[in-house]
Amino acid sequence: MFRTPMLFRTPSVRRCASVIAVLAASLASPVARAEGPVTRVPPVFELPATVTLDDALRIFRTRGLDLLIADAAIADAQGQLQQASGIANPNVAVSGGPFFNYSARPPCSGCTSQVTSWSFGDNGAVADFLAGKRGLRIEIARATLMMAKLARADAQRNLEAMLKQQYVQVVLARQTLGFNKELQAALVRTLEINKLRYPQVIDEGALARIEVQKLEADQAVASSVEAVEQARMGLAYLLGVRTRVPEFDVDKSALDFKVPAALASATDESLVRRALEHRPDVRAAAYARGGADASVRLAQRNVFPIVSTNMTFTALGYGQQVPTAPVLTVGVSVDAPLFYQQQGEIRRAQAALARAALTHAKTAAQVASDVHTAFAGVVGSRKLVERMESVLLARAKKARDIVTVQFQAGQITLTDLLDAQRTYIATNVEYLTDLAAYWSAIFQLEQAVGEELRT
Repeated sequence: MFRTPMLFRTPSVRRCASVIAVLAASLASPVARAEGPVTRVPPVFELPATVTLDDALRIFRTRGLDLLIADAAIADAQGQLQQASGIANPNVAVSGGPFFNYSARPPCSGCTSQVTSWSFGDNGAVADFLAGKRGLRIEIARATLMMAKLARADAQRNLEAMLKQQYVQVVLARQTLGFNKELQAALVRTLEINKLRYPQVIDEGALARIEVQKLEADQAVASSVEAVEQARMGLAYLLGVRTRVPEFDVDKSALDFKVPAALASATDESLVRRALEHRPDVRAAAYARGGADASVRLAQRNVFPIVSTNMTFTALGYGQQVPTAPVLTVGVSVDAPLFYQQQGEIRRAQAALARAALTHAKTAAQVASDVHTAFAGVVGSRKLVERMESVLLARAKKARDIVTVQFQAGQITLTDLLDAQRTYIATNVEYLTDLAAYWSAIFQLEQAVGEELRT
């Protein structure tokens, strides 16, 4: 018949075995395994038939692959914080075995032949907590987590500015295509009329010049179609489209000229102050500086040696008149810093702190430069658009219409008509370009300030 070994029938060993069983059960339990957020690739989606700027921003914020990559970096930083918050697991050891020279003869009446020993150590967890090292590690990990979150916000700031400017390019390409088609239709009518006037009113040279103008308009339409496709592809890529780009239109009113209320009374100084408060990269640099300062303190604190406490129980057999009575000992182990006191780690941490402080100052200076440059661009492009809308557009159209009527009546030469047509074309193309430059400058200013300014 099978009998339980004497080793596991002693009370001390049974208690140690119970402790081991509890620890093993806790480690095997699913609750003990940390689970964090998982960033998944979004499913394929279709763009709506008409994509407004607000639609583009909404799609980008929920499906933009660059932002989802930044979310994964945040999840990693959260894991680092959990890791830094962890407490060292205790060490438990149990051992036992027989006496090889055991004798059951008196006077060892009732003795057993088993040796039992168990020990428990904290792996330095208590000293680590009392010395404040764990708290400093948590402080560093929290700074890292905030830096990851602000890095995501900074990526969103830069990418949204790129998205808005790309949207402007799509609208500009669409508007330019529409204008070139309108011009093409007008030249087709002009050519048809003058074919009827040839050769009684105009000669072959004049007719050829009109045909060249019409063919140039055809070329402009073809180039505009290509520009629209390229701009659409760029916008679709930023929105995370991973399949064939569908046909979609954009809101052409996005180029309509207006002065946002947020910029009506804004100045360089006020915008710089707002940027220093809202720019994620400035705040991330501040957290980096704080984390570097905590790293210096942790490196200095690590000079304090690792102290581990332990407790050991040893029994050389059980019963009356055993050779040695059971012994319970409490001990402390220390890695004495006799030869090295973390000088290299402290020096590196201090250098990292100095670098973080300089980076913080440089980032603030960069913010001021970005705001000044972007604001100057807004002011300059605004003046160009206002001048266009107040005088140039109307006068160019008026001159073209008058010259067209005069040419049809035979009062002016073909050269005058073509010059008026070229002036009208150049003025309208310049106006569309100025509008695109104006809104691009506003979006660049939004990027510099770190706030929405277009509404």
